[in-house]
Amino acid sequence: MIIVGGTATNGIDENLSKLMGARLVKVEHKVFPDGESYIRVPSTLSGEEAVLVQTTQPPQDKNLVELFLTIEALKDVGASKVTVVVPYLAYSRQDRRFLDGEAVSVKTILNIIYRLGGSTLIVVEPHHLESLDYFPGELRVADPLPALAKEVKRLVRRPFVLGPDRGALGRAERMAKELGCEFAFLEKERDRHTGEIRVKSNLGSLKGYDVVLIDDIVSTGGTLVEAAKIAYSLGAESVNATAVHLLLVNGALQKLKEAGVREVIGTNTVIPREKVNLVDISEQIAVKL
Repeated sequence: MIIVGGTATNGIDENLSKLMGARLVKVEHKVFPDGESYIRVPSTLSGEEAVLVQTTQPPQDKNLVELFLTIEALKDVGASKVTVVVPYLAYSRQDRRFLDGEAVSVKTILNIIYRLGGSTLIVVEPHHLESLDYFPGELRVADPLPALAKEVKRLVRRPFVLGPDRGALGRAERMAKELGCEFAFLEKERDRHTGEIRVKSNLGSLKGYDVVLIDDIVSTGGTLVEAAKIAYSLGAESVNATAVHLLLVNGALQKLKEAGVREVIGTNTVIPREKVNLVDISEQIAVKL
């Protein structure tokens, strides 16, 4: 097994190399004056199994194209098998057709990865697990919640896990199990056309609790902001936000801080521009190799 570091790895490739005791090969990369990417695998991998690490954090399109180029290059230099580790899988939220004529983007991305030669795919906490059924090859999912929970335990005294919508119920339950506490979720409605979010609660008092919000992706942060406001209105002692993939766009971190969120905790599947508390999930990926 050879670990191949792509153009966006956030150090996970180097960590996996150490954890697995495997050789690390870094792809050569440059950008032409017109913005197009150049990729070269500087090693013959004849008969070797290559484990390619490439997250697809922003800029998503660029990182995806470089992922595709690298997969095919690995096959061209003789890799017998390519296992693709994509810690954050971009375009995964459009996993079904809500309006007539919409592209199911995750289906497109997964099919390209497979057809180029990525026979095994490892991702960290997909948006919806069932959306990965579109991948024709072997699929493995790494669970980051134990690593997140370990950091939460360091920060809070009396946790209560709260999912910001029904879709987060499973994550809330899993996080609560790790923390040994209670959990609940809020009801969220999102306008399909405007994107406007409305959150409502049927919860009782949260007085004295350190509320831990949990989600998979934080983009603009609107859902967690509303959840934090509700938690404080119900008497929460503090509110901390945890998410696997912190995109944090359009001033999301500032909005969360203004809503009273004390700590924002994520993983190194994505490195946002703002400084936040990130935990490394290389070990969780390593156990899937």
